[in-house]
Amino acid sequence: MKAKKLIHGGSNKSVFKKIANAKYLYLMLIVPVVYVIIFNYLPIGGIAMAFQRYTPRNGMFGSEWVGLYNFTRFFESPVFWDVIRNTLSVSLYALIAGFPFPILLAVMVNHCMLPRFKKGVQTITFAPYFLSAVLLVGLVTQLLSLKSGIVNSGLEQLGFERIDFMGVSKWFNDIFVWTGIWQTTGYSAIIYISALAGVDPSYHEAAKIDGANLWQRVWHIDLATIRPTIVIMLILSMGSILNVDFERAFLMQNPLNLANSEIISTYVYKVSVATARPDYSFGTAIGLFQNIITVILTLTVNKVADRLTGEGMF
Repeated sequence: MKAKKLIHGGSNKSVFKKIANAKYLYLMLIVPVVYVIIFNYLPIGGIAMAFQRYTPRNGMFGSEWVGLYNFTRFFESPVFWDVIRNTLSVSLYALIAGFPFPILLAVMVNHCMLPRFKKGVQTITFAPYFLSAVLLVGLVTQLLSLKSGIVNSGLEQLGFERIDFMGVSKWFNDIFVWTGIWQTTGYSAIIYISALAGVDPSYHEAAKIDGANLWQRVWHIDLATIRPTIVIMLILSMGSILNVDFERAFLMQNPLNLANSEIISTYVYKVSVATARPDYSFGTAIGLFQNIITVILTLTVNKVADRLTGEGMF
């Protein structure tokens, strides 16, 4: 027993000694840990609002419990299928159209033999990521303006009629998706460029000797090497299929394109914040429903990917 106490005592001392030796690193961790606790863990308690008829006056502990009432309200709402359809259509469009672009860009940059040109391409494609949603939407609105937009001016010069891109709902998905691809492709490509940096150049040299062309080397060496990264990014993208960029969608939204632009996140904002009588419980219930679907999709896609490719997040 004494020996065990000595051993445990020694191990505790060694732990405290290690902490003391790295005390400055632990001090640096205090701020981010406090931030995560305040903004990520404490709000979890707000989930209870989804099962209440919450009012700020009564607070979470004094508000009436209503069970699944807020969820059934959403499911029976006349806008339920509209916002689900709009969210899925724009998300799937963005996933199918946008997912390959960062991979293609990374492969092209990786095979570029001109260092300055490579850096220039990376800088140009990465720069749009730093544009705020307000600036990006403002730029797009000016370019596509019915009266003064450069796009409509070009169409008119070519003999076509001007098109009210921002005022016709059928154009919303195209504008939203392709502006998003333009803004995020360079940033997303960084992950794949980093993964391709781990490819041994001798593989390409050996493949060249064996007579493999560029496409064969890209397919059998580059893409095969970064397949785990591609699978993980696909799982994350599929899992967040209901999480559409709120800021861009809200800023691009107007009464004329509302039929296609009203997605889950903008609807939640309108019913829970931007109204004379905010319904916090209803908005929380919709957000919780969205997060539950996200978790289910992530686990499902991860399981399918693991069975089909042998790659998964866990």
